[in-house]
Amino acid sequence: MAQIQHRTIATNGINMHIAEAGAGPLVVLCHGFPESWYSWRHQLGALADAGYHVVAPDQRGYGQTDAPDDNHAYTQFHLVGDVVGLVAALGERQAVIVGHDWGAPVAWNAALWRPDVFRAVAALSVPFSHRAPIAPTAGMKAVFGDNFFYILYFQQPGVAEHELQHDVRRTLRRLMFGASGNAPERGLVDGIANPPPKTAYFLDQLADPTVLPSWLTEADLDYFTAEFQRRGFRGGLNWYRNIDRSWVLSAPFQGKKIEQPALFISGDRDLIRMNPGYEAQMREAVPNLRDVVLLPDIGHWTQQEAPDAVNRELIAFLRSL
Repeated sequence: MAQIQHRTIATNGINMHIAEAGAGPLVVLCHGFPESWYSWRHQLGALADAGYHVVAPDQRGYGQTDAPDDNHAYTQFHLVGDVVGLVAALGERQAVIVGHDWGAPVAWNAALWRPDVFRAVAALSVPFSHRAPIAPTAGMKAVFGDNFFYILYFQQPGVAEHELQHDVRRTLRRLMFGASGNAPERGLVDGIANPPPKTAYFLDQLADPTVLPSWLTEADLDYFTAEFQRRGFRGGLNWYRNIDRSWVLSAPFQGKKIEQPALFISGDRDLIRMNPGYEAQMREAVPNLRDVVLLPDIGHWTQQEAPDAVNRELIAFLRSL
């Protein structure tokens, strides 16, 4: 299998750490929260061996990449700009972009805003839909009222940091397990479907496993823990704190469709099951959506929980372009 190399690239005013492997057409893999390039550890070698130059950055605020002090410097426009600059810094004019969790909106928006750079897009876990008529947090407050919702809880700087950073390994263990296909009903999905009062804490809604699931080793947890102990959670949480700002700035793209070839992959135990109308909405907004793949018994950490299936689907999609 191709060897993974590491280096730092200057892009969009920040220094971005990347992991990369292989040679050929460029594929950029964008991670989610709370992860890093390491969430793509199973894809880098597999896609490189299939004939691609695969690059997985630590995105803005994560891992070994810069985390600007300005809390407003984490809009989708900053994040997409980082990847556009990365493609140019690598000496390329085009790339296929793949994103998971928060990396999925980055991938979708990159395809929407810069079709000249991103010739195709694949997203895991988070589907695309047209821009909503109201700001995201306003919609969430209307739905959840006086009940807890983690995205609203994450809005106030310092609050979630205090909870999540108290015991980083415990935080990551509970979150990785609680949002996975291995979680009991008392997982992240249940916490959203049956929300507790607004006074609740985030981690109390997630079970703490006595044994890690087979897809997450102690060494994997060690790596993630070390990264967040060093970097903290502020950078990643700032992505959530800019959702309304990103919504305001994206107004010029209202109603625009993604025309490039696209692929969507999710687990059938992921949050997607709470939105049964997602596929029709996505197909209307992404007319060249090639396939929607639901992986059985898989939760939110799609490419980590089902690496072989994800690799197979991604390679088939890339070869079809």
